[in-house]
Amino acid sequence: MRLLLGGTLHPGGTALTERLGVMLNLGPRARVLDVAAGRGTSAFTLAMRFGCEVIGLDYSRRSVEAAKRDAAARGLSSTVSFCCGDTERLPFADGSFDAVVCECALCTFPDKRTATAEFARVLRAGGRVGLSDLTRQGLLPPELESLAAWIACIADAQPLAEYASLLAAAGFKIKTTEEHNGALIDFVNHIRTRLLVTEVMLGLNKLALPGFDIAMVKDFTQHALAVIKAGKLGYAIVTAAKEG
Repeated sequence: MRLLLGGTLHPGGTALTERLGVMLNLGPRARVLDVAAGRGTSAFTLAMRFGCEVIGLDYSRRSVEAAKRDAAARGLSSTVSFCCGDTERLPFADGSFDAVVCECALCTFPDKRTATAEFARVLRAGGRVGLSDLTRQGLLPPELESLAAWIACIADAQPLAEYASLLAAAGFKIKTTEEHNGALIDFVNHIRTRLLVTEVMLGLNKLALPGFDIAMVKDFTQHALAVIKAGKLGYAIVTAAKEG
């Protein structure tokens, strides 16, 4: 995945992360929780762009340790920290944060209602949540209903209206929704370009990827691009405020 994605771990990259921060009105006094923070790219982006304090939470201990090392190397350990935990049981007290950010991850959570309820619990009254995620409309071709669909976060993606409904059920008032389907097309094309480079390197024996079926991945990305252009897959931002 790192080989194919490089430093761009979600559609829109850091530009869309900054867009989300603007929509959430982040500033130097904000305390922000980055859910499913991975290795910290979004957390670092928000802290450097808006001057806010960010705590990144991820289920992978390996990712958390890598993010901590990167924070120290960047000199950001005083404003950005990381911990390991489960989104459905956030290890924070009620009302601990001014904002919660969750990028390209809610679609993978087994219990989305519990996760969004946890977002609400750890936010102060009036605090805001910002999601960016894959959206899906109706049935997809069988080529996109495989194990690879779970790896690519497609399998349990929801319609944009369903993400808004999940937040509303957790006690949020929806503020804005934006579609960024062009960012998803760019993202898939970026992967297809890196696939071509990978294929050449494999052919020249300059790269070894045991068990990696490049033909399957190429076929998967081709079908994914077709359904995105047909409007069945997309990418969107949703922001909402905790009422009360």
